[in-house]
Amino acid sequence: MGYLSVGHGQGLQERAGRRAGHPRRRHDPLGRLRALRHPEHCIAALRELGTKDLVVVSNNCGVDSFGLGILLQNRQIRKMISSYVGENKEFERQYLSGELEVELTPQGTLAERIRAGGAGIPAFYTPTGAGTAISEGGLPVLYNPDGTVKKYSEKKEVRQFDGRDYVLEPAIRGDYALVKAWRGDRFGNLVYRHTAMNFNPMMAMAAKVTIAEVEELVEVGSLDPDHIHTPGIFVHRIFQGERFEKRIERRTVRKAPAA
Repeated sequence: MGYLSVGHGQGLQERAGRRAGHPRRRHDPLGRLRALRHPEHCIAALRELGTKDLVVVSNNCGVDSFGLGILLQNRQIRKMISSYVGENKEFERQYLSGELEVELTPQGTLAERIRAGGAGIPAFYTPTGAGTAISEGGLPVLYNPDGTVKKYSEKKEVRQFDGRDYVLEPAIRGDYALVKAWRGDRFGNLVYRHTAMNFNPMMAMAAKVTIAEVEELVEVGSLDPDHIHTPGIFVHRIFQGERFEKRIERRTVRKAPAA
């Protein structure tokens, strides 16, 4: 999936551009349930840049030594806004030791918060989380080094509609969005494949600057307009990656039937 950075991204656009960048326009002077949809080269550029205190929005934080896990190990992430965080031991260690701030959000709510940010909707009501710690507050957001809780999640506004409780959730917009696409043209039009469709399109719309890395960069006019998922108006930098590892986070295969 793509990633949103909501702070301290200065220099990322230039660094990613130097790696293999192309301006979206000639006058122009970063989405994931499985690791294959990582913007691998953008993450490498961000690691090389060494930017600290990042606030990152992603449904998870990758795995140890791959994806966002690289930035986590390098102590570049200050806060994660996530929904699924159970596959990274370093994430657990940093969270419980007070090195990492974590805002847990239900998966569907996270997706809608990002989509709302891209659509210009400042907040919305959802029934998800009503009557739980999501709405009542009290979830540990940041620990002290001794294991005590330093910061809890705050109580959220709840209203009733048609006799049902709904929680007010704020939209999310970032300074930078890093997205991975299958194909793209030099105007920034993007085509995704398979499950890369889950978060990348909405991430691309919800940031001040969107940097896209693609497996294949083609000339303008090569993409069928009916196949374009993200119009180039939302993309500010685009480049073709040289090589993609496409690591699978949790590989499972069917066991052979007993003879």
